[in-house]
Amino acid sequence: QVHLEESGGGSVQVGGSLRLSCVVSEYTYSTICTSWFRQAPGKEREEVATISFYNEKRSYADSVKDRFIISKNGKNTMTLQMNSLKPEDTAIYYCAATIGFACPAVIQPAAFGYWGQGTQVTVSS
Repeated sequence: QVHLEESGGGSVQVGGSLRLSCVVSEYTYSTICTSWFRQAPGKEREEVATISFYNEKRSYADSVKDRFIISKNGKNTMTLQMNSLKPEDTAIYYCAATIGFACPAVIQPAAFGYWGQGTQVTVSS
């Protein structure tokens, strides 16, 4: 069993920054892969960034490369630093996790069995 809890969402103007955190608890497996997904109204849920807790290997969606940074902090916290925010970054952001040393070859929602409640990020111009 894995429990995920997000925090840090909010409203910001274009070009601003936000930092999301995800606390991972109650997991007894040796390691996990965690990811941030987002879902905007009327759109499918999409990957934002992914990090392995085992080797901290990271991946990013093309739309956020060079603007967002995913990090593992301590044993059980994963953060997403979001800079140079754009209106198209507006969405509900979800923390997700799956068990394993390696992250899935294809990062998609169906590959992750554990999800947080989500946190709203709104970027206004």
